[in-house]
Amino acid sequence: MILKLDYNSDIPIYVQLRNQIVIGIGVGGLEYGERLPSVRQLADDLGVNAMTVNKAYAILKNEGYISIDRRHGAKVSTVWNKQLDFSQKLGHELQLVISEASLKGVEQEEFMNMCSTLFAAAARKHHSLPE
Repeated sequence: MILKLDYNSDIPIYVQLRNQIVIGIGVGGLEYGERLPSVRQLADDLGVNAMTVNKAYAILKNEGYISIDRRHGAKVSTVWNKQLDFSQKLGHELQLVISEASLKGVEQEEFMNMCSTLFAAAARKHHSLPE
């Protein structure tokens, strides 16, 4: 998986890293159970501080996207727990994205088509999700 970070962005690198890994899992760039690079290795590869990668991995672990084992490192989770508060979080995030799209002149039909295409790509990946 290729990570695309914008070092000039206002979005912190650890947040960008977290988001890129979640997208990678969602679209199939990272397989369930796949090992992730060590904190040190990924930091070296990206040219960032190891604490930045460590923070991103800690967030991903807390959110259930990865598991971390001291002996085997970080891996993409194969067991998914539905978080009860996720619907509320999703609603807040969608409200922001929809507001931004509307303010930038994106029509509802275009927005919905985009959502449908992206959701379908992610859903194809999740049909192979282990039970």
